[in-house]
Amino acid sequence: MEEELRCPVCKQLYSSPVLLPCYHALCLACALDIQTASSSSSSAAAAAASAAGGSSSSGSSSSSGAVAVQLHQHQHHPGPSSTSSASSSSSASSTTGSSSATESVSSDQDQADKVSILSEADSGVICCTSRPGSYAGTPNLQGLLFPPSGSGSSVYSLVCPVCRKLVFFDELGARNLPLYRAMESIVDRFCEREALRCQMCETEPPKVATVICEQCEIRYCDACRELCHPARGPLAKHSLTKPRGACQLRESICGEHTEPLTMYCMGCKLPICNQCIGEQNRHQSHDLQSITAMCKAQKTELSHNLQQLSEKARSTTEFIQRLKGMSDKVTDTCIEFERVVTSQCEALIAAIHARRDVLLDVIRSDKEAKIRTLKDQQASCTGKLQQTTGLIQFCIEALKETDSAAFLQVGSMLINRVANTDMTWHQEVTNAAPRVSPIIDLTLDESSVIRAIDNLNFIQMKLPLAPIIIPEDCSAENNSVTVAWQAPGHSFVQGYVLELDDGSGGEFREVYCGKETICTVDGLHFNSMYNARVKAFNNTGEGEYSELIGLQTAEVAWFTFDSVLSGGPCSGLNFSTDNQTVSADGWEHRVALGSVGFSRGVHYWEFTIDKYTADTDPAFGVARLDVARDKMLGKDDKGFAMYIDRQRSWFQHNSVHERRVEGGISTGSTVGVLLDLERHTLHFIVNEMPQGSVAFRDLYGVFYPAVSVNRGVTLTLHTGLDAPHMDYH
Repeated sequence: MEEELRCPVCKQLYSSPVLLPCYHALCLACALDIQTASSSSSSAAAAAASAAGGSSSSGSSSSSGAVAVQLHQHQHHPGPSSTSSASSSSSASSTTGSSSATESVSSDQDQADKVSILSEADSGVICCTSRPGSYAGTPNLQGLLFPPSGSGSSVYSLVCPVCRKLVFFDELGARNLPLYRAMESIVDRFCEREALRCQMCETEPPKVATVICEQCEIRYCDACRELCHPARGPLAKHSLTKPRGACQLRESICGEHTEPLTMYCMGCKLPICNQCIGEQNRHQSHDLQSITAMCKAQKTELSHNLQQLSEKARSTTEFIQRLKGMSDKVTDTCIEFERVVTSQCEALIAAIHARRDVLLDVIRSDKEAKIRTLKDQQASCTGKLQQTTGLIQFCIEALKETDSAAFLQVGSMLINRVANTDMTWHQEVTNAAPRVSPIIDLTLDESSVIRAIDNLNFIQMKLPLAPIIIPEDCSAENNSVTVAWQAPGHSFVQGYVLELDDGSGGEFREVYCGKETICTVDGLHFNSMYNARVKAFNNTGEGEYSELIGLQTAEVAWFTFDSVLSGGPCSGLNFSTDNQTVSADGWEHRVALGSVGFSRGVHYWEFTIDKYTADTDPAFGVARLDVARDKMLGKDDKGFAMYIDRQRSWFQHNSVHERRVEGGISTGSTVGVLLDLERHTLHFIVNEMPQGSVAFRDLYGVFYPAVSVNRGVTLTLHTGLDAPHMDYH
């Protein structure tokens, strides 16, 4: 809150705060410091107005001393001619903050080309809330502002340092501004509660401050001043002043008449006294309210707004706490995830080491196989060489034989052996090559593994969380239910699966699979409680189910005729706009079906005979969806009907009609149909009296309300009726 209590100019706590027309505050001394003489700007404004052919507002009197006009700053790049003028007024510009921006007059959205003046006579304050009409739409006005007409060279101006609104004053300058009483009281209370404590005390609570250093902006008690801020050396030049005092009770007194302020002028937005009311031409046409009542009303409104803002602040605080909790959870989760990733990488490294050992074993096995092959080939060649060497030596010894008969005995044999050996030597030894290569002819294909390591990254590997059912968006209407849910937070979801039970607490079955988060399921049983649940799924698998939600279908059926199920535009039937009434054009019977089918429960509906002029037999009952629509109801095995005329009726199914019952219909009669699928029976009621006993039994499956009509008959359907009690014997 302390920032709200500091002046935007001196950055200190407000001292004698005054209220600007823009509802921003300044210290009175600061307002007097930053106000500038505006005679030069007044003459420049008049010249600009004359050049534009327009005129400024004349609604302010000579006694009015301040005008406030909204300014907007935008980037300005001065030319050569504007540089000198900017430097000549640099002292004033540095105070008002207007040297770096061009100020343009803003237009009011509702009255863009009109001047709206709010004034209080003799107050010295006039607030101009929009630009002068004569300059409407004129671009690049360079911030020219217009002081009140008739003001001389003694008029002052002031730019609000917060919103850049320009205020013009009379000769009293910023002293025309009203004292900001509420701000002064709040500052005093704050000073009493917080600001009067020493800022250097180490004890709790700190001692009361006796002085404040204007240069250091620190409050000291006597002991801390002597210890931390002695009046000697470089600190001797600092100015020590007394801090602001405690809050004081003030009485609301009129500054002009020194009487209590009792009323509030709604037109001037100012509190006034009784003497102000009595003066002429001051508040005669204004709306005056009790100052106490106005204060109470505005406090009530402020309290209401504060309550709403407090709720938002509390929600934000809870959200911040939740964010802090999530930050701690993120830290813990990241530590755990780092451990998992480290473990996974170590597992990969271990797998690489294991594979390396396997590959090295392959290399060693290949080496041993090659060495073994080379040794075998070496042994073979060595044996061949030894045999050949022995033959050569034997032949040499045979050549030394002197006995010709003895040599001739083995000569031809030795010649053949040497020749054969020489012939096989070329094949077995000379052209023989090493059976294996000394080079390892294997290459390690690591490119795919390197690519896999390069592509090693995080993917969504977690199951999605459970979706959140939105009860306020779920509903049940007639025999359909609508289920809505919210996507689980922080989960990757590719789709959802909605499941319903059978309406009797039985097993769940899938009724929807897709990406939508809302689904309506039709064709359910009436008067049944269905439980629904949803789960999300992604590539990893299916997540957990949501919480169950129970939806109750309607106790009785509300339905109409269905023109589409009845054959469409070419059916020969005429339906009313609400599909409650049906008639036919031709003499051939046409079947009209209801919009819902029944497979369980007890259901009752009625028909009113709106028109019955021809000698015809309308038929009432139920039918399966594939019933023949161009025949009387009951002519095929898909329809179960009672056809009736003016005097009697028959029950008909599969072209077999039986059990004639006396009693017919006329215009205004009612025919009721009672379908009891708990007992699997069908009853008919004519003019509130049972038409015979049970018409049909053993009805299993899905049945639609049906009627067949032809020319001369008009029927109206009535649904949502309670079933009457019937005798089933």
